[in-house]
Amino acid sequence: MAGHSKFKNIQHRKGAQDKKRSAQFSKLSREITVAAKMGMPDPDMNPRLRLAVNAAKAQSMPKDNIQRAIDKAAGGDAESYDEMRYEGYGPGGVAIIVEALTDNRNRTATNVRTAFSKNGGNLGASGAVSHGFDRMGLITYPAKAGDADSVFEAALEAGAEDVESSEDEHSIWTSMDALHEVAKALEATLGEAESAKLAWKPQLLVEVDEANAATLLKMIDALEDDDDVQTVWGNFDVSDEVMAKLG
Repeated sequence: MAGHSKFKNIQHRKGAQDKKRSAQFSKLSREITVAAKMGMPDPDMNPRLRLAVNAAKAQSMPKDNIQRAIDKAAGGDAESYDEMRYEGYGPGGVAIIVEALTDNRNRTATNVRTAFSKNGGNLGASGAVSHGFDRMGLITYPAKAGDADSVFEAALEAGAEDVESSEDEHSIWTSMDALHEVAKALEATLGEAESAKLAWKPQLLVEVDEANAATLLKMIDALEDDDDVQTVWGNFDVSDEVMAKLG
């Protein structure tokens, strides 16, 4: 279990996703509103908005909620959010990137710094760890979308750069600029994606032992539970054996 895919496993491990659904919808709404405010309020004319809407649909967010978030931006009464990125190190020297949308920079910075410091981490300056990641597009499909070979062929045909398949999902990597086009092409062959977004792909992975993994998961929990935090990325590698022990 390596790279971004372990976040999905961590979420399953929490076992309380229903309780987090409301918070998740709030974060999805925020991204939709920001995307609609930055461009056209029409998903067909605004690639970022289209990706945000697709991500919301994949999480079973009601259509009314999605439309309300778009209307909020179109009506000009939406809050003003700043896109922020925080970088630092977690337990075991793991590199962590946190992306946030916030209407209060001081509050968010304090909360993120606290999550790092309370869980054996250190928040660094901008650019502290991102040089060890590639900024790419990431499209995910559930395993049932097809076998590894068929998904690989479809992704290659659509213009993707790399595919990683596991028993849980297919992760399709694209260049940053090609994300929207590849996602659209794949929709014709594989159906609607589970998610499509810009991501940070680690160039090298850091293996994390049991002791550090437990603290790392607490840190990720704390960060993801913050309303302002949209996504958390890391370069850690936790073995299946360690994850099983942490249960």
